[in-house]
Amino acid sequence: MNIRIGNGYDIHRLVSDRPLILGGVNIPHTLGLLGHSDADVLTHAIMDAMLGALSLGDIGHYFPPTDRQWAGADSLVLLSQVNQLICDRGWLVSNIDSVVVAERPKLKPHIETIRSKIASVLQIEPDRVGVKATTNEKLGPVGREEGICAYAVVLLTRG
Repeated sequence: MNIRIGNGYDIHRLVSDRPLILGGVNIPHTLGLLGHSDADVLTHAIMDAMLGALSLGDIGHYFPPTDRQWAGADSLVLLSQVNQLICDRGWLVSNIDSVVVAERPKLKPHIETIRSKIASVLQIEPDRVGVKATTNEKLGPVGREEGICAYAVVLLTRG
């Protein structure tokens, strides 16, 4: 088989006194995401999708929250490491489709920068990185602005 598909999901709680980082971009907002690393839900969902496509587990296996070396880690650095795992096995990211679910802030002004940063780390063209943003229509914890979540689907092809 020359293609593999993986999906990923992540959610983190919104809190005061933390930066809001999505796809490696610091988004101006009054709240940020709480997590062991930088809590970048979008990048985490993409990494889980990449790992899942090759049945390699999840990011917690490679970057456990109990390991102090990952405290405050830049998720784009982690993404680069996951990409290396994929490449070492002869696979390449063909494309990504993702969605970030957040009531606020509006992400549209940041989407192109996010796509470019992720593409740069993965060494692919930005038009192969789909990033969408939507709200949860005020429903559930994301709708109540308690957190932000992201979903991602990744297609891998043999290198």
